[in-house]
Amino acid sequence: MSRVRIDAQKLKQEVIEFNSQLIETYQTLKRLPNIEMGQTPAETLLHIDKMRLQYYQPETPSTEHPPLLICYALVNRPYMIDLTPERSLLRKLLDKGIAVYLVDWGYPDASDRYLDLDDYINYYLDRCVDKACEHANVNKMNLMGICQGGTFSLCYTALHPEKIARLITLVTPVDFHTDDFTLSHLARHVDADLAVSTYGNIPGTLLNDTYQSLMPMRLGLKKNLDLPFTLADEQNAITYLTMEKWIEDSPDQAGKAFAEFIKHFFQENRLIKDALDIGHHEVRLKRITQPVLNIYATQDHLVPPSSSKALQGRTSSRLYREKSIASGHIGIFVSSKQGNQLSEAIANWLSADL
Repeated sequence: MSRVRIDAQKLKQEVIEFNSQLIETYQTLKRLPNIEMGQTPAETLLHIDKMRLQYYQPETPSTEHPPLLICYALVNRPYMIDLTPERSLLRKLLDKGIAVYLVDWGYPDASDRYLDLDDYINYYLDRCVDKACEHANVNKMNLMGICQGGTFSLCYTALHPEKIARLITLVTPVDFHTDDFTLSHLARHVDADLAVSTYGNIPGTLLNDTYQSLMPMRLGLKKNLDLPFTLADEQNAITYLTMEKWIEDSPDQAGKAFAEFIKHFFQENRLIKDALDIGHHEVRLKRITQPVLNIYATQDHLVPPSSSKALQGRTSSRLYREKSIASGHIGIFVSSKQGNQLSEAIANWLSADL
């Protein structure tokens, strides 16, 4: 066995440089202001239980771009689309004159343990669609669903097609049994009923640990080792801390809805098999006739492109388009490398003469 020779002088210098970097990082953190997120002003149009419907009015409303209702996932906070003014999908849409309605699911507590998917989709989301239509003075609303919210939006549109004009699915799982869907492989081994009987509501911290376990080196060891260098620059530090604050601000999941989603989607893949019922109503993707724009991230480690692209040919839409963006599941919203790709794709779809 060959021996590894260690250069003591080089090692000493590396330790000195690392310590100097730590001191510089400490000084940077002392200078930083409080980390604020979701700073764009909003008006609450509807407040039912924990759920709120937020309205964002553009300074100069566009006659070319109709309003948009955004349905986010239950598992994270929706201000991902409005993290900082410089990296805000919401502000980019407002700058294009698009009025935005956003579903904020809030923070479930013990009283919400028995909320199910029927409550979320056929009650809360349905009330949001109705209120948004009333407020915008339109008969049908344009709906965009993000991640799990995209799955909800597909279900909602299939159940209430008369209320939706155009549909956008963004990093949305459709086929939960593709070979490269790592999260699904893990979820198939979860005893959802046992988890709910143990916890009641499923802790958001537990789900965070699960997501990070998908990339343990990159999201764990490497991220921590890089911290002194990541936090040395003030702007980089703000970006990093903003993202970390959002990651840690994960709501608990209503027990019954969590169990249903795990079993019906991840484990049994009912949506793609046309075997899904929600609230005793059949969810059939073929009932979707609206124009559909399906946007996915090519480097998505949570929802692989194969899962999202499975939507093609499953609806009855005469106009189905896919848009790929070279990014990850979160980077598609906040990465500066992507520029305005996402907001332009959304705006173009809303204004296109279809």
